[in-house]
Amino acid sequence: MKEAERLNITKSRELFEEATGLVPGGVLGARKPTDFIEGEYPIFLETGKGCRLTDVDGNEFIDFLCGYGPIILGYREEEVDEAVYKQIREKGFCFTLTQKYQNLLAKRLTELVPSSELSIFLKTGSDATTASLRIARAHTDKLKVMRCGYHGWHDWCVEMKGGIPSKLYEDVFEFHYNNLDQLRELMAIHGAETAAIVMTPFGHPNHEKMQIPAPGFLEGVKEIAHRYGAVLIYDEIRTCFRLSMGGAQKLYGVTPDLTVLGKALANGYPISVVTGKKDVMTAAANKLFISSTFFPNSDAFIAALKTLEILERENVLGNIWDKGERFMKKIQAVIDKHDVGAELTGVAPMFYITFRKDETGSYKSKRTDFYTQLIRKRFFFSPFHHAYISFRHTEDDLDLTLNAIDESLAFIKEKYEKRL
Repeated sequence: MKEAERLNITKSRELFEEATGLVPGGVLGARKPTDFIEGEYPIFLETGKGCRLTDVDGNEFIDFLCGYGPIILGYREEEVDEAVYKQIREKGFCFTLTQKYQNLLAKRLTELVPSSELSIFLKTGSDATTASLRIARAHTDKLKVMRCGYHGWHDWCVEMKGGIPSKLYEDVFEFHYNNLDQLRELMAIHGAETAAIVMTPFGHPNHEKMQIPAPGFLEGVKEIAHRYGAVLIYDEIRTCFRLSMGGAQKLYGVTPDLTVLGKALANGYPISVVTGKKDVMTAAANKLFISSTFFPNSDAFIAALKTLEILERENVLGNIWDKGERFMKKIQAVIDKHDVGAELTGVAPMFYITFRKDETGSYKSKRTDFYTQLIRKRFFFSPFHHAYISFRHTEDDLDLTLNAIDESLAFIKEKYEKRL
């Protein structure tokens, strides 16, 4: 199998070189070249439409990162954007006081999300997860937190500890998804002082295979939380309005006390939510302070209301599940055909192709080769993050992608068989 030709990313590299003198590291967070494959992936994008992206060098890609999750419909979704433009033109969106759209969106959430009784609106997932802990601690008058999953960049949860005093995270303890015994052991020690258990109800750890809940796992976590008087928080930033309209809690039938929402809620406009049971959420009204100049801006409320309308009207999640399940079955057949250690995990709306770990570490080079071939063929995946399917991915787009996956795995099989 012939190796795919390298992309021309000259302008991306030039912009990145310029950026290193303007921005620490050139670009921040998960957009760094080292979070993809250096020298292979574009660094700067120019446009997006539907499920396609174009970089500054003119390379067009079928995209499966969807802005790291917010794009549930498609890039530049005209109906959503027009609703926002209309709001800006006719009424404005940033005021000293709040507009009525806060109430309209809060009402919609109570109709959709099982745990939702009261809501507060913020801008980012990290804002919301951190606010949820503040609410839980104020409600319980306890300090410690048990956590499972990625919850943002704030002091209590970020993995890179540079610039963070240890006292800001020393009361936060990690347990692993589907490991109920580990949580039991932690709570046997810290349970009396635990304010919250915060977790992703669907397992999507960074750089690792995705996991669905084992039988009894979510139920067991909820029982443990309530036995010790802790608040159970679901981080549904990625899963709500993608796995189902009511999130993973609706899909799996286990309702938490608080839920954190964001990403797909507004198809790319910045909004996040802490929503939950009235008795817990009331702490946000009288025991603590949460505020920002931009939290009540109505542009994102309008985008969210319109996105929810489209999701329901067009049965978007049904569409994504149907085509995603067919796509995953075809991917698995291709993986089985080539037998190079590739593994497919996840569910139809969000999936991940990883490589089985081995003692030699060859899985790392296979991963690099595989995702290098895909990006050169103009399919935008991340080697270290799961993929998403959007409403605007067509069957033709998925067939083209399947062919690229097939060719990329064939390339790996041929390359690594020659080494034996």
